[in-house]
Amino acid sequence: MPRRLASAALVLLAALCAARPAYALFEDDEARKRVDRLRSEVAENQRKVEEHLKQLDAAMSNASDRSVLIDMSSQLEALRNEMARMRGQLEVLTNQQETADRRQKDLYLDIDTRLRKLESGREQAAANPAPGAAGVVPGVAGAAAATGEDVSPAETKAYQAALDQFKLGNYALAVSAMQGFLVTYPSSKLAPNAQYWIGMAHSGQRDYKSAIAAQRKLLASWPDSEKAPDAMLSIASAQETMGDRRNAQKTLEELLAKYPKSGAAASAKQRLAAFSKR
Repeated sequence: MPRRLASAALVLLAALCAARPAYALFEDDEARKRVDRLRSEVAENQRKVEEHLKQLDAAMSNASDRSVLIDMSSQLEALRNEMARMRGQLEVLTNQQETADRRQKDLYLDIDTRLRKLESGREQAAANPAPGAAGVVPGVAGAAAATGEDVSPAETKAYQAALDQFKLGNYALAVSAMQGFLVTYPSSKLAPNAQYWIGMAHSGQRDYKSAIAAQRKLLASWPDSEKAPDAMLSIASAQETMGDRRNAQKTLEELLAKYPKSGAAASAKQRLAAFSKR
């Protein structure tokens, strides 16, 4: 009987180890490190288990009294407990992966929603051009109209080119292009928008610390911009994706307090309600 238990224990551990590739999809850097540490631990424990089972098999062949068998049974029970612990860790990491994937989808849904609004503003402006707005590039008509003032063709062309890089998923180029725009046109009415998309491009690269820093720069430089509420919502998304739920909740509450009538405030309310249910 103990020999059969030992074989079963080894089969169970091998099955656990075989399940590891599922975690290759995990994108979060910290979670990836934890998965790698767990894999190393599983491999080391598997080696120890195999070595220990060999010793048990040899001892069982020479076992002459009941006390030896009892001791072996205890050791096998300890091995089963250790494997149960590792299985629990794997289940925790599975939940973390699902949470990270969900947060990433929410982040890109947020980006997609804002791009759709931008495109809608462009189409409306193209269909109903305002007097004297002939020099406005369609791709930024919505942003220019929101400022109440036109911007030069050179500004709008540079901004549109940078935004196109973001829409194509070329996030590194989008960051460089938007930063170049800010250097060339630091006083442009499109400057807050450019700073916002710098932050979103960093998020697209999963560089959430840089994303938060970029959005905070927007809040410090243009606190009255229509992009300020969106910047705070982006900060909260990045914080939540990084696992900093406490600060994410705090940011959402600050957003509601500072910009209660903004479109971003409605999203903040929904997210806060979701937090309370977790």
